[in-house]
Amino acid sequence: MGKQEITFSWKEKSLFLYPNFTIMEKKKVLVTYNMWRDGYAELMQKYDVTFPPEGVESFSYDEVLDMIADYDALQSMYNFPVDKRLMDAAPKLKIVSNYAVGYDNMENKLLYKDIAYAPLKGIQVTNTPDPVTEPTADQAMGLLLAASRRISELDRRLRIPGSVKVELLANLGHSLYGATLGIVGMGRIGRALARRAIAAGMKIVYHNRHRLDEVVEQEYKATYLPFDELLRTADVVSLNAPHNTDTYHLIDACALRMMKPTAILINTARGPLVDEQALAEALRTGQIWAAGLDVFEYGNYPIPELTQLDNVVMTQHTGTQTVEIRHEMAAHVSRNIIHFFEGGPIDKVNQI
Repeated sequence: MGKQEITFSWKEKSLFLYPNFTIMEKKKVLVTYNMWRDGYAELMQKYDVTFPPEGVESFSYDEVLDMIADYDALQSMYNFPVDKRLMDAAPKLKIVSNYAVGYDNMENKLLYKDIAYAPLKGIQVTNTPDPVTEPTADQAMGLLLAASRRISELDRRLRIPGSVKVELLANLGHSLYGATLGIVGMGRIGRALARRAIAAGMKIVYHNRHRLDEVVEQEYKATYLPFDELLRTADVVSLNAPHNTDTYHLIDACALRMMKPTAILINTARGPLVDEQALAEALRTGQIWAAGLDVFEYGNYPIPELTQLDNVVMTQHTGTQTVEIRHEMAAHVSRNIIHFFEGGPIDKVNQI
């Protein structure tokens, strides 16, 4: 009987020849949603990346909770809850790369305490502000055009024979040229919207927690106003502020009463900035002219009262829903993880 040949793996050979040799294991990355893979190409090349199984849209919270102990990085989606319980179950976790500019998924309703817990665990949180800027501004401008000229309403009515009158004084909307746009939150998205509005011949007023530099104001020909004065002045009010305890129900019944009866409200920021019941009543009674909403107070859908009104245009949080941006955001969250481990700029939400 011949001798049996014994073979050794490269790992075993390395340990035998070099007892002090340290094998660098690949970092493990858990992705909660089954996204297109091309945006993750570099991440997959460098690290051990786990996606949900083929045919499964996303991992559940409980599934991630069971798996997270083995992972160095978590790539979460905007609606996936990364809370204290999950972070406590993740001893190796060093970074949460969030697929969104907002990070409501790391906040405990209105208390905003779980995001503050991350640095206590040594966990870096990042987001994707740059890719969402231009498409969200596009969405806001689209809602503004549709609401001011009643595009969605007239489109629906034209599909019903005989429901639209063709008369000089029928189907009137409001012109944007010469109108005043009031931007609440003049950050990246607010400024991108301002550029589009200026091109349409609109005037810009804004309200920020902190006033912009004079140079920036001059660039956008923008005038700073206190919040109440902006509501009384603007023909269109666009919400571009983050959701936090200060901005919850920023637009309530009192704020709506300050707005012009010809005013239009646009919200592409976060749903809870607006009291939807108060908005529905203001639209029903003609207290304001119209609204354009891409986000809703209670999740993915509006309250029933809004769906019964013609003077509101609604989309389902589609501000970044373009083919190009989905690829770009996947690459962006990947870069945040790679740069965190290997050095390079990242979009920090917190400091560790």
